[in-house]
Amino acid sequence: MNWDPQLLCLTSRISRRLRELAKRILWRYHCLSRAPKMVSALANGAPNWLALAKLLCFCCGCVPNRNFRVNRVQPGHVAKETRFSKTSGKSFLARTCREDTLYISDPCEHAVEDCEDYLGVYRGVFRGFARSRTRACLIRRQVELEQQIRCPYCGERVWSMTSARLVPRSASRRLGTNEEGSLEYFVCLNGHLHGSCWLVPLSSDEDEAGNLEEEEEDRGADVDVDVEEGGAHGSDGSDGDVGMASVRENGGAVG
Repeated sequence: MNWDPQLLCLTSRISRRLRELAKRILWRYHCLSRAPKMVSALANGAPNWLALAKLLCFCCGCVPNRNFRVNRVQPGHVAKETRFSKTSGKSFLARTCREDTLYISDPCEHAVEDCEDYLGVYRGVFRGFARSRTRACLIRRQVELEQQIRCPYCGERVWSMTSARLVPRSASRRLGTNEEGSLEYFVCLNGHLHGSCWLVPLSSDEDEAGNLEEEEEDRGADVDVDVEEGGAHGSDGSDGDVGMASVRENGGAVG
């Protein structure tokens, strides 16, 4: 079955009953068709299926904030192809939180006017965030929730990981950024992550070496998932049969 997200959005508008049906069941099947292994691993936490569907295929763009400066708002868009990896996710976890499971996407590159570097926008999701060490650490440190920023996928309030001093150096190495203030990411109360970084241009030799290094690291990963236009490819080679379309109509805060 072709779980077209645009069609699901239209179906949800017909009546309240169909909206509830889509929220509980149809969006779940949409997610399973795109990234079956990743979604199956997340299913034990009873995720918000609409928010997860949006996270799988929508790059949220970037809004300037006190820890990350950009000359203008970068709008969100449907991502044609996205790779999520829990191997990469380990690089975004503080040393005391490495037992948590975080699926993180490769950064989506955005050209910025009058800037040599590319803006990278990435997103991710925790498995079992309510029981995670990351959440426990944020609460123990009494980190305040951001006042002006909300999760672009579920509408919940977020913590700034930069303000919490929970951004490890491995995150900069993974993204290829080394300067202070070159990355920022937020985690919401539901465990969705979104962030931005400045991507340093690489020479062709550096790019090739980085790709080989990532291939070696990912070879030992349990689950790496490619979410692409027209379907999802899991590590078992299975293909989804779903077309890409915008889910912005049902985006933002989710009731």
